[in-house]
Amino acid sequence: MKYETQKVALPFFMLAMALFALQIVFGLAAAAAYVWPHFMSEAMPFNITRTSHTNLLIVWLLIGFMGSTYYLMPEEAENEIYSPKLAYFQLLLFAIAGAGALISYQFGIHEGRHYLEQPLWSKLMITVSFLMFLFNTSMTMLKGRKTAINMVLMLGLWLAAVFWLFAFYNPDNLALDKLWWWWIVHIWVEGVWELIMASLLGYLLIKMTGVDREIIEKWLYVIVGLALFSGLLGTGHHYYWIGTPGYWQPIGSIFSTLEVIPFFAMVVFAFYMFWKGSRNHPNKAAMLWTLGCAAVAFFGAGVWGFMHTLSWINYYTHGTQITAAHGHLAFYGAYVMLVMGIITYAMPQLRRVQPYNQVLNMWAFWIMTSAMWFMTFTLTFAGVVQTHLQRVLGMNFMQVQAQLELFYVMRFGTGIFVAIAAAMFFYAVFGPAREQVGAHVKQPSIVATE
Repeated sequence: MKYETQKVALPFFMLAMALFALQIVFGLAAAAAYVWPHFMSEAMPFNITRTSHTNLLIVWLLIGFMGSTYYLMPEEAENEIYSPKLAYFQLLLFAIAGAGALISYQFGIHEGRHYLEQPLWSKLMITVSFLMFLFNTSMTMLKGRKTAINMVLMLGLWLAAVFWLFAFYNPDNLALDKLWWWWIVHIWVEGVWELIMASLLGYLLIKMTGVDREIIEKWLYVIVGLALFSGLLGTGHHYYWIGTPGYWQPIGSIFSTLEVIPFFAMVVFAFYMFWKGSRNHPNKAAMLWTLGCAAVAFFGAGVWGFMHTLSWINYYTHGTQITAAHGHLAFYGAYVMLVMGIITYAMPQLRRVQPYNQVLNMWAFWIMTSAMWFMTFTLTFAGVVQTHLQRVLGMNFMQVQAQLELFYVMRFGTGIFVAIAAAMFFYAVFGPAREQVGAHVKQPSIVATE
């Protein structure tokens, strides 16, 4: 660890993983409700379970991004964090806001807008905390070296804060509400968050491949340009059926199709850099999460998004389990795996030991990723059946749901494997730092003596 204040990232990573565990718990409860409709229906209705599951995803990913930024910024800026005390305080503020919102949901206190259900006081605390974070990291960068990595990262984070402000605008007209609502939900995950993703990937590639920084930064600028070009107008594929003018159908179809390109570029970027570099970095588990992030994000966000983004297809598939399949794999590949890759890379240095528990960590990777893929295929098949029965044949919603029970059972099973893999990851990263001998290290021979 080159800079002492990089240790600020540790509590962020620990809290992010604790909330990730809680998100999985709520996800399992929601999946169980599909199999057993009355499961916890009185103690915690399904809408509250689902709200808790989705909100925890957003909160822990944001905390993970903050921790990642605090970890890499000193190295990129060649300067200590501007104010470690401010970092700890803003984390406390963010945690109180998130925990308060989660508790509020259990009592039916929420604003009702999907992903933006937080009560007003919680939104205000989140905003204040985020502004503290942006001030702290921006001052660190301004006082030190400016690189493509930290500038693109800070651009993505500042834009995320700007678009978050639309969460405070809640018009009475439903079409207007949905129009501006997508400016947060879509432009975050398919626009400015892609800048965060690309910069964090670039940082990991610089550290683990040995490829010259200038080459990686050129790739980074190309990916950022493609992401902003396609992602901003690509938001139009959410405008098809909410009362907006008809010209959004060709705009949304064309530009959302182009959103596949930056994700494909990230795959080529990551694999080419590892091929070009030495590929001998000792942290093999971090390499696996990094390459997996780029590959799974391409399929989850790119391919599965493209499958139902065209207006004449979306007319039938909109709001079915195909949407759920796309959402689960896209979030997992693009952002969950990225944060877990950063944590895997950073934790040995934060704990001041060599990379450890790598085999267990890699087992967690393969089990979790396989389970998410199986979940995606299960939900995709369920969505195809649902689309045909409900939207083509005209069967009513509950009749169709009864036909999908087997798919929901399989989805619940994959959730259990995700939970097992997460437990393995937590132990591998935060458990005892047991050193492991690499395969290239020759074992000392034992010489028998008389």
